[in-house]
Amino acid sequence: MSSSSWWRNHEGILTTFYPLFLGQVVSFVRALISFASSLVANLGVNTPLSLSFFTYTALALVYGGIMIYRRQKLQIPWYWYALIGFADVQGSFLVNKAFQYSSITSVTILDCWTIAWVMILTWLFLGTRYSPWQFFGTAVCLGGLGLVLLSDAKASDGSGGSKPILGDIFVIIATFFFSVSNVGEEFCVKKKDHVEVVSMIGLFGLLVTIIEIPILERKSLESVKWSAELMVAFCGYAVASFMFYTLVPFLLKMSGSTLFNLSLLTSDVWAVVIRTFFYKQKVEWLFFVAFALVVTGG
Repeated sequence: MSSSSWWRNHEGILTTFYPLFLGQVVSFVRALISFASSLVANLGVNTPLSLSFFTYTALALVYGGIMIYRRQKLQIPWYWYALIGFADVQGSFLVNKAFQYSSITSVTILDCWTIAWVMILTWLFLGTRYSPWQFFGTAVCLGGLGLVLLSDAKASDGSGGSKPILGDIFVIIATFFFSVSNVGEEFCVKKKDHVEVVSMIGLFGLLVTIIEIPILERKSLESVKWSAELMVAFCGYAVASFMFYTLVPFLLKMSGSTLFNLSLLTSDVWAVVIRTFFYKQKVEWLFFVAFALVVTGG
């Protein structure tokens, strides 16, 4: 059988399973990002914007360099990219900040609030239609996330973080910004070139962080005592984030922002593994009930 015949016979299967496979790769990379960010927080360093600075710098240099080489003009007005970049920076800042107060498991599962925001935004602005069952599933998912808040409120041994409810609130606010970024990025990559989209997110993300770091993190940066472990954590975050931003446009183009966020559900499993075996912390039973509800609703 020739390669072309094999492809025609299996094209449907590959078209169906490739987005699912890519989604799981993205989910694992997202778990690595969460691990690196939580490690920085556990080392006593409170620099959430500076963590993202190196990611946006790499995106702007690599993908911006490709655009310059192509001598390519913008196909979408710059102010849309400025909005996406601004929203992305605020989302990353708040999630990274949340690790200062809450556990890696709570942060990763509460990140699923993005699903609800994305459904609302795609319904309002992209014309996506959802069935009553899909809205019911989202309600079940949110019920599971409510259990995470209850679990953190009951935590008294410090394993859930120093101020878990505050960290949880940061994550929920962050998910709104991420949903704006996801929906905007989905619209752009389905209309235009993904290289332009990623390079502009990197550029405007870099500009926003350059403006905000002196205002919000100057004193924190001055007090940082750099160590080999801390530098590895920063580098790991930058590499994993670069991979994440590189892969996400392909997944958004194939399956949309809703399935993209559903794919990230499995990052919660990795978070449990990290919390249990690396941080040696107990995971509350309510978390597993919440995770079951989130998966069922998703």
